[in-house]
Amino acid sequence: MRACLFDLDGVLTRTAVVHAAAWKETFDAFLAAQEGVGFRPFDPVDDYDAYVDGLPRADGVRGFLASRGISLPEDAASGVPKLHTVRGLGDRKNVLLLRLIRERGVEAYPGSVRYVRAVRSAALRRAVVSSSANCQDVLVAADIADLFEVRIDAVIASARSLAGKPHPDTFLAAARMLGIVPSGCAVFEDSLAGVDAGRAGGFGLVVGVDRTGQAAALHEHGADVVVHDLAELLKDTS
Repeated sequence: MRACLFDLDGVLTRTAVVHAAAWKETFDAFLAAQEGVGFRPFDPVDDYDAYVDGLPRADGVRGFLASRGISLPEDAASGVPKLHTVRGLGDRKNVLLLRLIRERGVEAYPGSVRYVRAVRSAALRRAVVSSSANCQDVLVAADIADLFEVRIDAVIASARSLAGKPHPDTFLAAARMLGIVPSGCAVFEDSLAGVDAGRAGGFGLVVGVDRTGQAAALHEHGADVVVHDLAELLKDTS
């Protein structure tokens, strides 16, 4: 392998838990208003993994609401409250996420930082590929922005009309920016959608990172190797 393409949330940083908390607050408030007493709340593990993890924000809103039999307009129209739209719910989630990041800070996984530094020492190219619009802020907050040469996130994907995960477009864009063909790149992902993207893009290696007990599912979606922490791979970087 000549390059490593890393997802952010759950692979490099512990922000997956913060994302799940922001989604839960957003969806539960909406569902309670829609359905009243007895509504089925957002599960920060099962629903997060199934419907929002690794996906662009709007896709996560659509997917989760569809699981509850709910369809909303994409954006505010005449007589439609903003919070009753796909964009409105997504924007609300992002406001909550930024608040939680300010309150809790951002922590990088120590094993991931060690691994990326070892990769850099081995003269391998490095990119971050994230579905988050806040990727750069998170990288800076976690003090790891300097470890990566290329960043492809939701802001860049939107500007370039790149399809989000599970499509491989964002990973392929990162590989092009690094000047490495997909077969020469390894993809590191903790989400099923991200593993799907890595497999669909024809990358040389897809590494699943199991932070939530879904190792079997990561393998089923096409991960070549599944680890609990990137530090487990350090012996392979020499």
